[in-house]
Amino acid sequence: MRFMIIIKASQDSEAGVMPSEELLTAMGNYNEALAKAGVLLAGEGLHPSSKGARVRFSGDKRTLIDGPFAETKELIAGFWLWQVKSKQEAIDWVKRCPNPMPGTDAEIEIRQVFEMEDFGKEFTPELREQEERVFGKANKH
Repeated sequence: MRFMIIIKASQDSEAGVMPSEELLTAMGNYNEALAKAGVLLAGEGLHPSSKGARVRFSGDKRTLIDGPFAETKELIAGFWLWQVKSKQEAIDWVKRCPNPMPGTDAEIEIRQVFEMEDFGKEFTPELREQEERVFGKANKH
């Protein structure tokens, strides 16, 4: 099972405050443990929403919204993509994580990633082949 582990933003992360050497070291050690356990597939930190944009869809209309975005608690500061055996294993790993936002409350969200078989019969053999072709190429880059 794959899970996306979402690190919620804080006022500091949205202000562009960079992590301390101590936190970078702790996170580096944590990432190393994830990798050694075969759990870590990907993971990155994200720039503040002030450097981002959103596109709102309303029928055929597209509206660009430039950052920053107001609700810090709903924003993402970083993520991991993990391969684990269960949601409980993902929870156990998250509980071992250093506090990503020292000096304040932090929240990490755990969300399971859809697999092809989750879509049922609507995901036809042709769509499966397309998915494998497209993402097979994407994963090679």
